[in-house]
Amino acid sequence: MRAVVTRVSSASVTIGGAVEGAIERGFLVLLGVGPGDTEAVCDKLAEKICNLRVFDDGKGKMNLSLEQAGGALLVVSQFTLYADTSSRRPGFTGAAKPEVAVPLYERFLARCRQRGFRVEHGRFGAEMQVSSVNDGPVTILFEI
Repeated sequence: MRAVVTRVSSASVTIGGAVEGAIERGFLVLLGVGPGDTEAVCDKLAEKICNLRVFDDGKGKMNLSLEQAGGALLVVSQFTLYADTSSRRPGFTGAAKPEVAVPLYERFLARCRQRGFRVEHGRFGAEMQVSSVNDGPVTILFEI
């Protein structure tokens, strides 16, 4: 699995002109699923992201976790994280098919919720517009 995690002061995802999900302080997570990904990989990624300490403590150090900062997550499926960029027109055959990706995407959402976080999300496979106000900016790339 691959994820691009951005610390945000706000983020939202809109589908068909209507806001589907929105958060204030927290993480915007662009989540990609590969064909070989498993439930164990999904669980490990959720644990790593939910425990990521990139929020400032009172001394200006990135020391606080999402929980300590009182943050939420906005998770958006992003098959393009598996793009083959060897040519000018990217190919996406490296991404998992929906029958593999959808259950792992939903499992990721559930694992974050089980940790007590408010989790907003887009809709798998939908045409979405994502807006965010990056905080920092702080952006971390995960590949498990």
